Amino acid sequence: MYVAVKGGEKAIDAAHEWLAEERRGDPSLPALSTEQIAQQLALSVARVMAEGSLYDEALAALAVKQSRGDLVEAIFLIRAYRTTLPRFAATRPIDTGAMRAERRISATFKDAPGGQVLGPTFDYTHRLLDFALEADGEIPPLAAAPSAPQPKPRIADFLGQEGLMQEEPRSDAAPPDLTREPLELPASRALRLQALARGDEGFALALAYSTQRGYANSHAFVGELRIGLVDVEVDIPELGFAVNIAEIRVTECETVNKFDGSKTQPPQFSRGYGLTMGHNERKAISMALVDRALRWKEMGQDFTGAPAQDEEFVLSHIDNIQASGFLEHIKLPHYVDFQSELALVRKMRAEVEARESQREAAE
Repeated sequence: MYVAVKGGEKAIDAAHEWLAEERRGDPSLPALSTEQIAQQLALSVARVMAEGSLYDEALAALAVKQSRGDLVEAIFLIRAYRTTLPRFAATRPIDTGAMRAERRISATFKDAPGGQVLGPTFDYTHRLLDFALEADGEIPPLAAAPSAPQPKPRIADFLGQEGLMQEEPRSDAAPPDLTREPLELPASRALRLQALARGDEGFALALAYSTQRGYANSHAFVGELRIGLVDVEVDIPELGFAVNIAEIRVTECETVNKFDGSKTQPPQFSRGYGLTMGHNERKAISMALVDRALRWKEMGQDFTGAPAQDEEFVLSHIDNIQASGFLEHIKLPHYVDFQSELALVRKMRAEVEARESQREAAE
């Protein structure tokens, strides 16, 4: 018979102490500072901010350090901390059209109006380990300092001028807030985009990849991908105008998808949209692909049964905090539940064996 093992507070306290020791690592080596993490592990920090729904590089870096680099755990820490913060204002929608783009590319036009800006990217690097990084050598300075980023016109706007891009419906109604209200289905596009923006990057990537392999009626081009700085403004009623309170880095992606038209709309292009905090282009592209796949009903298209088209499947499973919490809870004590199932299985086996014995005796 299995019996429960009682650990108690002493075992838990000892586990926490051991965890702190493991997190620190070899004490003879210098400890990582949060500043180092924020500067040198910036993409990890960006993901934690985006999926944690809180733009604060210092806190995200602290969460990465505390979690020993487990980004889902770091995201959990940030979301938990976020619930303790007061909400004193709502900002205006950020104007990504006025973004000071550090990186801006288009896969649809070689000579994109405003120019292509490669920026810092892994796209053209050789995927070979650079052992020179082990030497911690100094990075040589750039031959010429980059000029200050300037706002770039939107690629989709040029298609729109020819009537080739589907017009997006606009609404002055305040969008729902997924961080304060539970998800309800069916969801508006605004709510879907919120869920995708703070959803797990890996899950979003897998769904996006599935659309490219044919599991959705979608074929996309990256119309524009841009990364840069935008202003955050808040309306001050006492002043009668908006005040710039911050400058944040965001990644935005608009995909261009062929749309064959419907009874009410001519053939044209439609778009998928992705926006995320920090430098996180893989997530933004994935988000845009999944956004477009989820729009099949409003586009008058057929549901093909693809996972990325299933709103309930996507939105109910993309949140990594909910997913990891439900997954990891099964490693906690379930002694009573297991004992009841163990007793049931033993009873069922005994009944089967009894019937077999009766049958053999009858023969």
